[in-house]
Amino acid sequence: MNIDIIYVKGYMMETVIKKKRHFSSFQTIILGFMGVILLGTLLLMMPVSSADKVVTPFNEALFTATSAVCVTGLIVQDTATYWSTFGQVIIILLIQIGGLGVVTVAAALQLLSGRKISLMQRSTMQEAISAQNVGGIVKLTGFVLKATFLFELLGAFAMMPVFCKDFGAKGIWMAFFHSISAFCNAGFDLLGKPDALFPSLTGYIGNPLLNIVIMLLIILGGLGFLTWEDVYSNKHHFSKYRMQSKVIFVTTGILLVVPAVFFFLYDFADMPMGERILSSLFQSVTARTAGFNTANLAEMTGVGQAIMIVLMLIGGSPGSTAGGMKTTTIAVLVANAFATFGRKDDAEFFKRRIDGTVVKNASTILMMYVSLFVTGACIISVVEGLPLSDCLFETGSAVATVGLTLGMTPDLGIVSQIVLIVLMFLGRVGGLTLIYAALPGVNRKLSKLPQERITVG
Repeated sequence: MNIDIIYVKGYMMETVIKKKRHFSSFQTIILGFMGVILLGTLLLMMPVSSADKVVTPFNEALFTATSAVCVTGLIVQDTATYWSTFGQVIIILLIQIGGLGVVTVAAALQLLSGRKISLMQRSTMQEAISAQNVGGIVKLTGFVLKATFLFELLGAFAMMPVFCKDFGAKGIWMAFFHSISAFCNAGFDLLGKPDALFPSLTGYIGNPLLNIVIMLLIILGGLGFLTWEDVYSNKHHFSKYRMQSKVIFVTTGILLVVPAVFFFLYDFADMPMGERILSSLFQSVTARTAGFNTANLAEMTGVGQAIMIVLMLIGGSPGSTAGGMKTTTIAVLVANAFATFGRKDDAEFFKRRIDGTVVKNASTILMMYVSLFVTGACIISVVEGLPLSDCLFETGSAVATVGLTLGMTPDLGIVSQIVLIVLMFLGRVGGLTLIYAALPGVNRKLSKLPQERITVG
């Protein structure tokens, strides 16, 4: 409610004007994620959601719901043994909503009901899927939905022979669950047993079909819907792609190949050749926010684990189901470094200049992610009395919404769980989104302060 004070002939008249409050696009995204997480928490707390028909403690239900909506994969209870079929359905629905984005799902429901999308809603959708402009956003949303369900359906059918062979008719459900979880880069699995909890995909380390399908789904989900729209429109004509799509493909290729070569030479050198190749590729792919693992990560070398932390923090690409700082962020920072080395004024990609604001945003995102994951690790290390290196792996996995763990997550106390919950949420909605939501009224100033030089480096 706003109150305007008006002076008329010496008298003060008070007029009360009621105005409908509108949330900004960033606030809508934040509130949407929070609402879905809260609803998921309440549903998972119900006795029907657990296999033993007991009420799940609030902190465990909140942790699971946050991990699912934020497509992370960190869990405090084994998904296959603790949750009932109903609970697993709730979890996979939360993963699907989180992977597509709350705003995208809401827009899809509105389109199906025949209602028109307002300009404000289109603006929110633009922010949610990282589109470059509002024009054609509804058509792009339709493409996102069709592509998502197509990839997930194909992935499920491809994995059915493996799961049906091992689990019978139940394998159909498991194929769909793991396909959605993989494409959304969530990392939840249904392979746990009472005598072997939290196994992820370690039992299929040498299965080529399952490894390849899961890796393809992870990569497809992590490239970003705008990138696939570019591929769909321009086919194999790489020169016609947007500069962003070109950067994403090149950066993704480097981040997949280089770590895989290192893992092949050092971390998995004692494995049979077939498993060695698959393990090297899989760990390189999954570290970029998927959360599945086929090898025991705790047995990897310290350097190998450090490489995985870096990969986790980088994450996927803008407008994808993946988290992390994003491939374009690290690419912009590297290009800016090369521009500095070459004494150029601007960073460049494919004979195109990068705006200085983009470089500034990339630097801010890097600082925020590093600050969050280091601070969180220090808190958990102090509270739990654990080695800082292990805690860094855990918090890097949380803030980048990856879900990989060295095995410590289920044993963490409530304080540490809260730290990981906060990191998962911030990592999913994005640091800049949170800042813009909290400070919507901050405008750019036309005037500038006097400039003075400062020495760095």
